[in-house]
Amino acid sequence: MTGSIYIDYNKALHKGLKLIKSKENPNFGLLIICGINLGLRIDDLLQLTFDQLKQDSFTIEEGKTKKKRTLKVNDAIKNALKHFEDDITYQLGGSPFTSQKGSVYSVQHINRLMKKYFKGKVSSHSLRKSFGRRVWLNDNQSERALVYLSQLLNHSSTHTTRTYLGIQQEELDNIYMNL
Repeated sequence: MTGSIYIDYNKALHKGLKLIKSKENPNFGLLIICGINLGLRIDDLLQLTFDQLKQDSFTIEEGKTKKKRTLKVNDAIKNALKHFEDDITYQLGGSPFTSQKGSVYSVQHINRLMKKYFKGKVSSHSLRKSFGRRVWLNDNQSERALVYLSQLLNHSSTHTTRTYLGIQQEELDNIYMNL
């Protein structure tokens, strides 16, 4: 586990869309949006192609675990992709996560960009954590969400998932107080 923090989902989505629409760094903007909506490790995220993202769902084999995982392309990703339709790389189905030089981003470069665009102790892993936090919050911070996330993120237990997501004891206490 890394020491990186999660980023608020809405803040990350807004930043990603801003980078795309302003053309300041559209490929990195798309990486942010895919990262917070797919929950992949950065090495798996960088392997994706426009052809995969154009589909409603696709299956990958995760690099770290070698497990197959089917991913759904949600509306946030589909809306971001609309801004790339005139891009030749989009039309040919190539890698969406490339630098201005045309090579696929390195993890180090992504980490530098994360620090540039977000405050705090962020890294490429913050996108995956943001996905997890969003799922947990959308399901009313439920134990069920932690069970699903534990499976989805390939954690050994929900305790690991709680720690990973940065869920604090006070938040856990609040669940009981709000019953």
